[in-house]
Amino acid sequence: MKKPLHPATIAAHAAGALDPQSGGVVPALQPSTTFLRDEDYALVRPDNIYSRDNSDNLRQAEAVIRALEHAQDTLLFPSGMAAIAAVFRALPNRATAIVQSGIYWGTTAWVRDFCARREISLIEVPAADLITTCQGQAADLVLIETPSNPWLLTVDIAAVKAATKGLLLVDGTAATPILTRALDHGADIVMHSATKAINGHSDVLAGVLSTAAPETGVWQAIKADRKMAGAILGPFEAWLLTRAMRTLPLRVERMSQNALALAQHLMAHEAVADVFYPGLPHHSGHDIALRQMQGGFGSLLSVLVKGGRTDALRVTGKLDLFLRATSLGGVESLVEHRHTIEPHTGIPENLIRVSTGIEHIADLIADWDQALA
Repeated sequence: MKKPLHPATIAAHAAGALDPQSGGVVPALQPSTTFLRDEDYALVRPDNIYSRDNSDNLRQAEAVIRALEHAQDTLLFPSGMAAIAAVFRALPNRATAIVQSGIYWGTTAWVRDFCARREISLIEVPAADLITTCQGQAADLVLIETPSNPWLLTVDIAAVKAATKGLLLVDGTAATPILTRALDHGADIVMHSATKAINGHSDVLAGVLSTAAPETGVWQAIKADRKMAGAILGPFEAWLLTRAMRTLPLRVERMSQNALALAQHLMAHEAVADVFYPGLPHHSGHDIALRQMQGGFGSLLSVLVKGGRTDALRVTGKLDLFLRATSLGGVESLVEHRHTIEPHTGIPENLIRVSTGIEHIADLIADWDQALA
């Protein structure tokens, strides 16, 4: 029996993806939308009929993520929101969904609208109240995000699963499968916006779902819906994603190291009121993060500067290396004034969300020091 491979080895070899036609150690890009049949109208390749559901490049990228997640099946989508939508579309009418509050606003906004249209009972619950609510309320689906964006709250996946009989969907975007394998902790389905750290180069829009139980009715419904709706990732994007994932463990390791060092430095800075980061001992959920995350605490943190909106915008305006842009998980460091983006969500005006890249940490710290001066 072969010894299981480490994530770094799986990623570096792209889970064994090669180009058998040329012998290339890099898989080929195959953009065809349709595939040949022989004289008897039998498929030349039984697994390739039409690219709405069949694609070598798609399967190669899914194989890498499936191996990293310890999953039995993985499905790629054109975006993270498309992946979340696929799960909710599999719910019956008048179902009940418990959703963690204070998570990525795009998820919250879409879920509210969809549940209203489908007569699905939606219960939004703060992270601290999830277990009690799940114990007292029967639900068809529970959605949690850990660590959450932008509050960086961590949720005990195993404890939530034990508290509910419903399907547990975990958004693990900020952790990636390198730091947390949600399925190993009891999640039924794990979702990632692969646009973020899984791709890590700010040039691919993608989402992904993985499960350890592909035989369930819900998963089969999701799979069928993706095929019929054509909600798949294109071959070029899938090829780029496979290429990017070869360095995923290295990138996550460096970004996590940088984020922790920056969080510690800023926490001690006289111009900073607080830092939200799971790796800091004072942060809510630090103990859960220690148990649930291996190898680091991720690249995302939020900083509360002293003062208000003007002070926060002054800092973001003075940063040079931290690019002012919306996203996270890329090799380049990004910064965002969240209140400008979503003022209606209760985000403090002095909160700055930070996505730490792979640059040298001394340069990143120096950039913040001059911006805060």
